[in-house]
Amino acid sequence: MKNIRNFCIIAHIDHGKSTLADRLLEYTKTIQVTQGQMLDNMDLEQERGITIKSHAIQMEYEYNGEKYILNLIDTPGHVDFSYEVSRSIAACEGALLIVDASQGVQAQTISNLYMALEHDLEIIPVMNKCDMDSAMPDEVEDEIVDLLGCKREEIIRASGKTGMGVEEILQAIVERVPHPVGDEEAPLQALIFDSVFNSFRGIIAYFKITNGVLRKGDKVKFFNTGKEYDADEIGVLKMDMVPRNELRTGDVGYIISGIKTSKEVKVGDTITHIARPCAEAIDGFEEVKPMVFAGVYPIEAEDYENLRASLEKLQLNDASLTFQPESSVALGFGFRCGFLGLLHMEIIQERLDREFDMSVITTVPNVSYKIFDKQGGCKEVHNPSGMPDITLIDHIEEPYIRASVITTTNYIGPIMTLCLGKRGELVKQEYISGNRVEIFYDIPLGEIVIDFYDKLKSISKGYASFDYHMNGFRPSKLVKLDILLNGEPVDALSTLTHFDNAENFGRRMCEKLKELIPRQQFDIAIQAAIGAKIIARETIKQVRKDVTAKCYGGDVSRKRKLLEKQKKGKKRMKQIGNVEVPQKAFLAVLKLD
Repeated sequence: MKNIRNFCIIAHIDHGKSTLADRLLEYTKTIQVTQGQMLDNMDLEQERGITIKSHAIQMEYEYNGEKYILNLIDTPGHVDFSYEVSRSIAACEGALLIVDASQGVQAQTISNLYMALEHDLEIIPVMNKCDMDSAMPDEVEDEIVDLLGCKREEIIRASGKTGMGVEEILQAIVERVPHPVGDEEAPLQALIFDSVFNSFRGIIAYFKITNGVLRKGDKVKFFNTGKEYDADEIGVLKMDMVPRNELRTGDVGYIISGIKTSKEVKVGDTITHIARPCAEAIDGFEEVKPMVFAGVYPIEAEDYENLRASLEKLQLNDASLTFQPESSVALGFGFRCGFLGLLHMEIIQERLDREFDMSVITTVPNVSYKIFDKQGGCKEVHNPSGMPDITLIDHIEEPYIRASVITTTNYIGPIMTLCLGKRGELVKQEYISGNRVEIFYDIPLGEIVIDFYDKLKSISKGYASFDYHMNGFRPSKLVKLDILLNGEPVDALSTLTHFDNAENFGRRMCEKLKELIPRQQFDIAIQAAIGAKIIARETIKQVRKDVTAKCYGGDVSRKRKLLEKQKKGKKRMKQIGNVEVPQKAFLAVLKLD
C-alpha cells in the first residue's frame, strides 16, 4: 500500500489535461501513444476535442529503485460534467491542478479546486503550455500563488506537447501525494465511482478499496441495494481491463459479477463481503441537481421500451441523468429527463443516437410550476400541455433560485445587466479577495434554464462561475404561449413564459419556424396565441405547379378555368394534409436570441 498513489487531473476546459495525461502514459511506458488524447475513447470526445467521461488508468513508475503504482483519473473540464469530477475526486488522495500558462486561472479551475480541497486532497500545481509564444509564466505563477498560497518553487512548469516537466510531475506525485490509508484486516469496504454496460459481460463496476481485501470468487453484496453477487472477475484498469486474483486496500479496479439490470448498480454505493459485512457504507456523493428538464420522445412509437432501456444504460455511465415517463398529444409516449445543462442535453442526445441507434425528438426545456385554481387546490405542472384552462386558474407560482456568481470586478456591469434582463433581484454583493466579487441574485429558475449559463460565460470570457440552490416558489404573471400550425396547436412547442416577454418571444418563434418548416403543396399559417388571442402570424407560401404553361394565346377564361381547378385541389389538400415539424425546429427554439 505504501507504493500506491491515486491522483486525478483537474483544470478548466482546454487547459491541456488529456494531452498531459498522454505524456505521463508515454513516459511510464504504459502504452504507445498513437493519436492525441488516448484516454478520450468515445467518438464524440475525439470529434469535439472535449472530455465527457472520467477515465481511470494504472501506470507503473520506478523511483529511487522502488516500484510505484500510479492510478490516474483524467477528468472533464466543462461545467456540465462537474459531477464526473466530484466522483473522481472522491476516489483519489491527490490532484494535479493544471493551469494554462497563456490563459491563467479561470472559473472552472477554482470551482474544481474547491471541490478537491473539500476532500482534503494534496494539490500539485502544474503550469502547462509553457512552450507557447503567448505564455506568461511569471504572471500566471503569481495567480497560482494567490489562489493556493503555495511557494513559487512548488509550481511545476510543463508542456504536454513537448514533454517538458513530465519527470518532475511523476516525482512530485510520488513525493507529495500521500499513499492511501486503510486497514487490510478490516471488513471489505469499496466505493463504486463509475460503471459501464457491456453487452457480453453485463454491468462492470469501477471501485476503489478503502478497507479490506477483495479476492476473485468472493461472495459480495452492495450495501445500499442489498443485492448479493459472486466476484467472477476482478482486476485493474490499464488501456484494457487486466484480470488479477486479488485487490488490496488502496487499489482502484473493476468487478464483473454478471449483473444484468442497471437499477442494481448505484454510483456511490459500497461493496462489502456477505460473510463479514462492514458496519456502515462509505459516504457517497451528494445527490445531483438537474438544471434543465426536457421531454425526450422516440420518433417511432414502438421504440418506447428500447428508449427506456437505452436511458437506463446511459444512466449507468452518467449518473447525473434523471428521467421519468410522460406523454404528449403530438409526440406520444416518452420521458421527461433532467440534465445538468444544455451541452449535457446535446451530448446525451448524440450518445443515444450513436451508441444505441435511437433517433429521438427533444422538446423545449423548462421547469416545474405550481398552479392554484379558484377552489384553492394546487397542482404541480412540469409540462405546459398539462395546464388547466386559463379561466380556472387563480394564480401561478414559479420556482426561484438564490444564485451566486463569482467573478472579477471588470465584469460586474455586464453580469448585472444580464441578471436584471432575466428578472433577477440583487440580494447582496461581497468582495472575496483581491478583485474577486461574489454577487447574489434571486432569479426565476425558468429564466436561467435555456441560455443563461452560456451568456454568462461569454460576457465574462469564461471567468464567472455560477452556483445556485432552490429558494421556494413565488407568484408570477405567467401565460401559456401556444404555437398553432393551420389552427392546430403543437403541444411540444408550447411554453410557459412571463407576460412581458410573451409577445416578443411569440413573434420570434413564428419567424424561426417559417425558415425551418419545408414548403408544402398548400399554404401553412404559423400563429402564436395566448389563450384565444393571436399575437403573431407568419405564412409559408405553397409550392405551385404552373398549370397555365400549356395555354398560349386564346381567351383568358381558359387560364382562369385551370387556376380555379388547381385552387379546388389545393383546398382539398389542406383539409387532409398535415404538417411535419422537423427536429431542427424544436432545437431552434432553444437558440432564439
